[in-house]
Amino acid sequence: MSTGQKIGLLGGTFDPPHWGHLWLAELARQQLGLDKVLFLPVGQPPHKVGREITAVSHRIQLVSLAIETNPNFVLDTTDCARPAPHSTVTLLPLLAQAYPEATFWLLLGGDSLRDLPTWTDPARLITQCRLAVLPRPEAIIEWERLATAVPGIKTAVDWLSGPTLSLSATAIRAWLREGHRATYLLPTAVADYITQHQLYQAKTG
Repeated sequence: MSTGQKIGLLGGTFDPPHWGHLWLAELARQQLGLDKVLFLPVGQPPHKVGREITAVSHRIQLVSLAIETNPNFVLDTTDCARPAPHSTVTLLPLLAQAYPEATFWLLLGGDSLRDLPTWTDPARLITQCRLAVLPRPEAIIEWERLATAVPGIKTAVDWLSGPTLSLSATAIRAWLREGHRATYLLPTAVADYITQHQLYQAKTG
């Protein structure tokens, strides 16, 4: 393994992975000169306890299909393979063991930066990695509140610049459950897998 790697980290439920995820990853890779971006499906997101989530085996396969055409994107199952609870701050030390010479950037949208105080131990998180953030027009950052909740946050952020894609997995799932197709919302291989395995269908009975 080469030393001194610059690695982006894109975690999420990926239920399903969509073009917005891929765009954020590629934008960060280009603008920060990242060697690779790890896609890290989470087993049970702590903020989605009680919500029905597609089986992790399906989500892993969906991510694999979504990134298969980009050699700089890598599926990493470290997070979903470990016991709950799953939080980013406890995942980073495991990744640091696997990539001991790497510098990490956690890839986020502006809404996630805004909500960072709700994460597990965000003050410790920003000592483990930098944050690469793509602003979202609708996500207003209240910097005084954020800096009070997470001291040092202002110097931990590297801003990305580029168009935002207002896609959400929640909206895509709802669209599919209404019987629509996901053409142009998802990579073709992802959409085909969803159809083949009858995921996100309307519940009957």
